[in-house]
Amino acid sequence: MSEKAKTAFRFNRHKTLRRVYQKINYLIIRRHIYGLTAPLRVLPDFIVIGVVRGGTTSLYHYLSQHPCIARAAYDELGFFDTNYELGINWYRSLFPTKLYARYVRWRRKHFMTFDVTPFYIYNPDAAERIRDTLPHVKIIVVLRNPVDRAYSNYNLGVRNKDEKRSFEEAIKFEVNKIHEYGDLPKDKKYFEQIVAYSYIARGFYAEQIAIWFKLFSKDQIFIISSEDLEEKENDTLTTIFDFLELPKCKINDLAKMNKADYPPMDPQTRSKLIDYFRPHNEKLYALLGRRFEWDR
Repeated sequence: MSEKAKTAFRFNRHKTLRRVYQKINYLIIRRHIYGLTAPLRVLPDFIVIGVVRGGTTSLYHYLSQHPCIARAAYDELGFFDTNYELGINWYRSLFPTKLYARYVRWRRKHFMTFDVTPFYIYNPDAAERIRDTLPHVKIIVVLRNPVDRAYSNYNLGVRNKDEKRSFEEAIKFEVNKIHEYGDLPKDKKYFEQIVAYSYIARGFYAEQIAIWFKLFSKDQIFIISSEDLEEKENDTLTTIFDFLELPKCKINDLAKMNKADYPPMDPQTRSKLIDYFRPHNEKLYALLGRRFEWDR
């Protein structure tokens, strides 16, 4: 065996051992009894796939109050993107047992559990993995005015001390980068290198939702707006329960989760961004056959 082949063999062996240790660590050591009972647990019936800073944590809080819905261990599980190597049993360990599901069905006639990970929406690998693992799963998308979503995401970076630029400097840099990418294919490289790190490109919803429309039937996908979720909570939740074919239920605790205060956006910046996003929003409206009030 050549030295190069030996090096490759040692590298692959180390990689395999690392994966085995990682699975044992995360499944058994960290998940304890939940990991040991993973084969006895269910997988999600529906997934909330996005968007970041769109109200998905609040939605997780609201949905968990329905008597027929059991929450996962926490929101933003990230299995189908960053945690996929941990294996399907790690994912199962985050959900209720099959016995509990049978009990709820016996009492309520319905049972569902769900995953909320808003980073899935712009990840083609996540979409394909979900299709392969859960081909009949229902999918919920929460879309927020892309101008507000970008500014909220920016301010999250400021609070976390990851962002030192002004909002105007950040979006100018991103718009130039998007322009430089030009008409190159919107492939996995584009979503990994441009969209995943961009306040602006994360708001190009049409190209992201198109990924899911190619892999799932449209009747599996339900889209709501953050604005409706915030202003008409129970009406919006009723439409979600109808989509999930669950009994109607009034949710009493409608507290907003992960809500943050930050200075208002400069009006001129807002006006420019509304104009910038307008053609992207029109593509979304054409794709969905409906409009949102985002031009203000």
